[in-house]
Amino acid sequence: MRILGVASASAALALGVAGNALACNIGDFDAVASCDGAKAIVTVSDTDRTANKATVTIFLEDKQVGSGEVTGQKDGKASVAITLTEDWVSGGKYRAHIDVPTRVNSDTDVKSVPSEPCAPKSESPSPSASPEPSESAPSATPSDSARPSESESSAAPATPGDNQPSAAAGESNLAETGANSNTPMIAGIAGAFVVVGGGAVFFGMRRRGASKAS
Repeated sequence: MRILGVASASAALALGVAGNALACNIGDFDAVASCDGAKAIVTVSDTDRTANKATVTIFLEDKQVGSGEVTGQKDGKASVAITLTEDWVSGGKYRAHIDVPTRVNSDTDVKSVPSEPCAPKSESPSPSASPEPSESAPSATPSDSARPSESESSAAPATPGDNQPSAAAGESNLAETGANSNTPMIAGIAGAFVVVGGGAVFFGMRRRGASKAS
């Protein structure tokens, strides 16, 4: 009987130790901060294998800045990424409060808190497409440029016909009858010839009459 009692006690102790080893505790949780572009994120890992659901709340001092849930897995690789509602505060003290009903209700510090706010990811500029050379308009050939356009051809003055007096002829007639012509001088000379001719006729007739009388 004594031997049986000792064996039972040993088995109970072993089961108690095993149960305590599988029990969920604050040591199963780990919180690490990081940046995802402009977002500040706290990733909480849960190595508890008892499939307990834990509520995680992130605090900056006493101000809540994020929350989420994580459930333990048999492989001990459960985690949750919690995006914070505010940027990092340089030198701020962040903590993750873990709440598992009847098992855990405690805090763990957030590790690797960035000292500066997260910055947006810089996008590499896409290579600009090289502009395609535009098709240049064909240059006008000398024959095309020398040829008058239709508007110029229609605006050209019509050539006067044979029945119309030319401008040069009109100018010539005006010059002949103008004040600068030699008409007065010619008229004077003609008048002198008329007078001389009349005198010659008069004397010729007197001489003929005298010769008949004698």
